[in-house]
Amino acid sequence: MLFARPLADLIAELERLPGIGPKSAQRLAYHLLRLPSADTERLAQAILAAKAKLRFCELCQNVSEHERCEICRDPRRDSHQICVVAEPRDIAAIERLHEFRGQFHVLHGLLSPMDAIGPEQLRMRELLSRLEGVEEVILATNPTTEGDATALYLAKLIKPLGIKVTRLAHGMPVGGELDYADSATLLSALNYRREL
Repeated sequence: MLFARPLADLIAELERLPGIGPKSAQRLAYHLLRLPSADTERLAQAILAAKAKLRFCELCQNVSEHERCEICRDPRRDSHQICVVAEPRDIAAIERLHEFRGQFHVLHGLLSPMDAIGPEQLRMRELLSRLEGVEEVILATNPTTEGDATALYLAKLIKPLGIKVTRLAHGMPVGGELDYADSATLLSALNYRREL
């Protein structure tokens, strides 16, 4: 199917977004074309404003309007504890719990040799530079091959500094039944069991 040049360009740009394939890009493009002009203008302005006004916090690398994000500016946060996450959106998930009162550090990705992502491409140097006075680093990366590799790599760098390094436990979900769990989840639950 041939598209008019502006439509083809829009589809191509939408396809570059993470998680958007050719069919989703076409659906989004046609949806945008059907929207009233005021709605598309608002969307375009929101994208431009976010790009112009947002930056990464100089301390934790979270998204911020200021040199330091709200969490880093909050004097009530415990500076002795840093929770390391892969992406800024992971902070929101932990903050929804209203339990963690420490600080964060965003790596902006995970180690992935297949994708040519090594330690130099992540914000590891920035993390290591802020560990003075820190008592615990919580590695809150996803339980994937890349997340586990990143956590192990960081633990090897941080433990020799005399800092406690912990990893989020993973395994059986609350309310889950053993016979419905896949082998990897069940094995993880068994390996990360804790004493009662």
